[in-house]
Amino acid sequence: MLVHLRLNVPTALSDAVCDLVVNAEWATNVTVQRGVSLVPEGDLIECDVAKELAGDVITRLKDLGLGESGGILVSSPTAWPFAAARRLVERAPGDPDDAVIWDSVIDQAYAASRPTVTYHVFLALATLLAAIAVITDSAVLVIGAMVVGPEFVTVAAVATGVLFSRWGLTLRALRLLVLSFAVSILFVALLSFAADLTGLVTSEMVSRPRPQTAFIWHPDRWSFIVALIAGAAGVLALSTDKANAMVGVFISVTTVPAAGNLALALGTWTPSEISGSLAQLGLNLSGMILSGVVVLTIQRLLWQRVTAASERLFFSR
Repeated sequence: MLVHLRLNVPTALSDAVCDLVVNAEWATNVTVQRGVSLVPEGDLIECDVAKELAGDVITRLKDLGLGESGGILVSSPTAWPFAAARRLVERAPGDPDDAVIWDSVIDQAYAASRPTVTYHVFLALATLLAAIAVITDSAVLVIGAMVVGPEFVTVAAVATGVLFSRWGLTLRALRLLVLSFAVSILFVALLSFAADLTGLVTSEMVSRPRPQTAFIWHPDRWSFIVALIAGAAGVLALSTDKANAMVGVFISVTTVPAAGNLALALGTWTPSEISGSLAQLGLNLSGMILSGVVVLTIQRLLWQRVTAASERLFFSR
């Protein structure tokens, strides 16, 4: 698997960047267009590199000063049907599916910590679905709420900020989590209060036995274990570009349902459910952040050696 680098290079750095990409074994399809870059003024240099080595390449480019004075864009081609690409991929250590481009992880973390209207709307809708799932004791609706919930990438952003000591990112992501859950819970609680006044929803509906959904407000040791597993899955998916819908479902199982139950309990004032839902939500978020930091740390320190060793062990090439 290749990634494409598009580099806007100031004239003063052009020769150094050219030497880096032209003389390296890890690059192919190197092109240089002199003087075509207007901002910054200089050259446009493009090349393709094996995904496994892309992170190292970007680090070298940034060490030359290109990250501060020029431009680095990374994209992923959908196909590379030529012999030089195959040889390049075969020489690269590890498997491209296991490759981690840390600059991409950091950029995704910053994107996931932005307080967009869409983010708040999706979380509010997910919380509302979870509340209805509580009323109807419907496992199907719980799954629907988990699909809609957008929060797992923000949890991973918190872990990323901690790992790289980017405390501004960490605080921004934490603020988004707290604010978005507070807004969603308040929104659903107000709807629940209105429904309680009209008789559509009652406290008895919330507190009665619910064999299909009782797990979302009964925190125990297994809740924390699930949160640890969910957090590990979330950051692994983020770092290896595998954040698909099923991972989103798995992560949200520990957060959105508890938020929906909490909102419903507040709106109908069912105290027996409030403390359990709060504990479940807090326990799950803290567990996911903890395991996320651990997994990212392991990836940062050992991932390249582990993937290279697995290639030798399983003869994947």
